[in-house]
Amino acid sequence: MPSPSAGDSRYDGASRATLSGIVDLFRRPERIGRLEEGERIDGKTCLVTGANRGLGKAVAIELARRGGRVVMACRSGHPQAADQVKAGSGSVQVEMAYLDLADFESIERFAAGMKSAGWSFDIVVLNAGIVPSHARRTAQGFEEMFAVNYLANFLLLERLLEHGTIPVRPPTSAGTFAEGRPAGSIPRIVFVTSEVHRSAPPVDFDRLGAFHEYGMKGAMTEYAVNKLLVSIFAVELSRRLQGDGGPCAAVHQLCPGPINSDIAREAPVWVKPLLKVLFRLFFRSPRRAAEPVVFLCCSRAIEGRSGIYLHLMTEKAPSATAMDEQNGRRLWRASERLLSSI
Repeated sequence: MPSPSAGDSRYDGASRATLSGIVDLFRRPERIGRLEEGERIDGKTCLVTGANRGLGKAVAIELARRGGRVVMACRSGHPQAADQVKAGSGSVQVEMAYLDLADFESIERFAAGMKSAGWSFDIVVLNAGIVPSHARRTAQGFEEMFAVNYLANFLLLERLLEHGTIPVRPPTSAGTFAEGRPAGSIPRIVFVTSEVHRSAPPVDFDRLGAFHEYGMKGAMTEYAVNKLLVSIFAVELSRRLQGDGGPCAAVHQLCPGPINSDIAREAPVWVKPLLKVLFRLFFRSPRRAAEPVVFLCCSRAIEGRSGIYLHLMTEKAPSATAMDEQNGRRLWRASERLLSSI
């Protein structure tokens, strides 16, 4: 595997990040593998955030098509999005649950509801994300992009793990769980992040979550910082979920590349026609972009592994900043401090 890289100026700014993402689509690096049609997940239960549109919906369709029971956690799109996933997958094992990642009370209610209903997730895909045109405060006073793209994921996973809704059990040195279940069936947690995390400025952990203003010009920098936080968190979570006999849960992350979606829906009116043409001509459809997500969820070839980072379908290392153990510990402490204050 290549060594982790530090900053990458190719992703500085929205325009450069867009052009670099297009160039990346035409590269032909080595693939980690291909998911076979017979690699199904019958009997497994999947949670996908932001599954009412774009990449999340495409992932939900494919997981349901492969036999998974899928819970679509979304703020909007009820129940039409679920009907579309059922139609696209040919499966009726699809349900929707209300979840507003910008409101931490909603996250608490969602997690408590999943626990009381007896849900147990084998696969969790943390896909939801936003790129607002300017800074906005959430109900708890956090900047919205930071809250939705990073801190909500920390809180949601903390609660799902605490409640046992993601059933984490340490494997033995023999590679099985105490009840004899093979360690290859450990839960999988998959983060959708971005290569732009490599261009993020250094994280100020002492001021993590402090509200500050930005406009459309600064949105891509904020997005890069958010994705760096996600990447640091994913690496640290993978460390913390390691048992003596191997991982208690597999934690992976990926950059799906540029996607023809509506993530830029808050872009200025004058630039939207250009973006629409650019997205249609050069960006991948959500269905194609879902390939690395579904691979990390379903592939038998990576059973027992944790900590994989994919860019498109190529395995590589996250940035050196994301891999740094001290950064992981500092981010964890800072995140817990923020959540304890609300």
